[in-house]
Amino acid sequence: MTTFLLNAAFGILTFLLVLRFLMQWTRTSFQNPLGQMTMALTDFMVKPARKIIRPVRQWDLSTLLLALLMQIVLFALLTLLAGAPVSPVFWVWQAVFGVLGQMVDVFFYAILLMAILSWVNPYSPIYGVLNQLSSPILDPLRRVLPAIQGFDFSALVALLLLQMISRIVLPSLAMGII
Repeated sequence: MTTFLLNAAFGILTFLLVLRFLMQWTRTSFQNPLGQMTMALTDFMVKPARKIIRPVRQWDLSTLLLALLMQIVLFALLTLLAGAPVSPVFWVWQAVFGVLGQMVDVFFYAILLMAILSWVNPYSPIYGVLNQLSSPILDPLRRVLPAIQGFDFSALVALLLLQMISRIVLPSLAMGII
């Protein structure tokens, strides 16, 4: 139960920090319910961290490093709870892939929600936010995959690729240090 709660709490916080980082990177407006919620839930950590670590161009390094720190703390706690040997290098390695996995998840859920909304309610206010957030993944695919009979299959291809990265590539790389 403790492992589940730690994974949930640190996972949600890391997800929100990664979402904030990606929204800033893609220049997605925070003047929407998703952006406002993300800012409200992460400001308590990000504002003090920004006094120490300044953004570099559109890269908000403080937010990214906080996400990495959340994952390091998570892996340290899980390792200590399991009674495994202390290995800070392993924690950092796993944390890097934890943050990368969260990035993949943010893109996956943004594309999935956008695809669902395109069928149900394409004029939803959140649709534009999701479109802008997912554009780094979808735009290159749209240049390669033409629309067939008016249907854009780039979202489907992106979801399949993101799942492949999440379930095969990242776990394989994360286990490379062992």
